[in-house]
Amino acid sequence: MISGAPASGKGTQCELIVTKYGLVHISTGDLLRQEVAAGTEIGNKAKEFMNAGGLVPDEIVTSMVAARLSLEDAKQNGWLLDGYPRSLTQAESLEKMQIRPDVYIVLDVPDEILIDRCVGRRLDPVTGKIYHQKFFPPETKEIKARLITRPDDTQEKVLSRLSIYKQNADAVSSSYSNITNKIDGSRHKEEVFKDIESLLTQLQQNKVKIVNSGEKPILDLKKGPASLIQLVTG
Repeated sequence: MISGAPASGKGTQCELIVTKYGLVHISTGDLLRQEVAAGTEIGNKAKEFMNAGGLVPDEIVTSMVAARLSLEDAKQNGWLLDGYPRSLTQAESLEKMQIRPDVYIVLDVPDEILIDRCVGRRLDPVTGKIYHQKFFPPETKEIKARLITRPDDTQEKVLSRLSIYKQNADAVSSSYSNITNKIDGSRHKEEVFKDIESLLTQLQQNKVKIVNSGEKPILDLKKGPASLIQLVTG
């Protein structure tokens, strides 16, 4: 799972991890937007909170996550969960479902960078692709003309989301303190992924040791608070 502060780079790192390791990427943000777009009862309830820049209630997110994780592709390939848990209650819900991470990676990004990343983001409503005015501009004028700002990417709402995130971050990270690794998420995406890849490669090697010899894995993890990647590989 990847979670944490808005624009910490979790979505980008999810893409790189999925490409490298073949896991199923499950984004709570995507699940919520799909429900909103479909006009479902859950989607309509979630929309009110999303438009206000707040977090969607735990019971709504938990029900969607549990349903998605029960599908066969997630069971067979392992999964990478993006955007959950964001509260201690959600972390406890995962534990009750016996869903436990192998590793919890912290993407550490200063607030000023997070805000700049958020307010410059633009969504292509046709493809669902996310662009950025400064860091990742659209390829053509046609695409640029149709880009929109997501309701939760205004500066006011970004500040609200950061405040809410910080209130919950310490409580969530305490649930995974023994498997936490802190990574500087302010760098270029390839540099960030290099550190993640190194950690996950070590994790794979340790899992092989368990299968072959029954030894307990030894992860060289550096503890720290903030955003996270939780990886469950089967």
